[in-house]
Amino acid sequence: MLLLAKSLALMLLLSASNLPQATIDIDVQGLRNDRGMLHLCATRNRAHFPDCRGDPSAYRQSVPAATSQLRLSGVVPGHYAISLFHDQNSNAKLDTFLGVPREGFGFSRNPVIRFGAPKFDSVDIELPPGFTRTTVRMQYLL
Repeated sequence: MLLLAKSLALMLLLSASNLPQATIDIDVQGLRNDRGMLHLCATRNRAHFPDCRGDPSAYRQSVPAATSQLRLSGVVPGHYAISLFHDQNSNAKLDTFLGVPREGFGFSRNPVIRFGAPKFDSVDIELPPGFTRTTVRMQYLL
């Protein structure tokens, strides 16, 4: 019985490794400076956009702001909304003043920002199996 369970587990592991995966390179443009960190989140769940808070299947990455390209590998193909923010003071949050971001931010598909975060549908991009490249332009309001 133990041998059967081990065989099934091995088969599941091998079949999972054959699932299609996506890789996305994100070119970051318009950074104000190279201080602090860039924080990225990519979610397929509109309820967890734009900050991915509480989304166990979201992809997150934090890198020094001197980095102008991010790569997410091993991503399950699908539609994602991607958000970035430039955490210039490295406190791991987007600082605001009266609700207006004091640090830079950006989204997939580079929507025009008016009041508040854009809707999921205006930033979602399809990540098919294989390689995708996109650009996110940072915006600074203050």
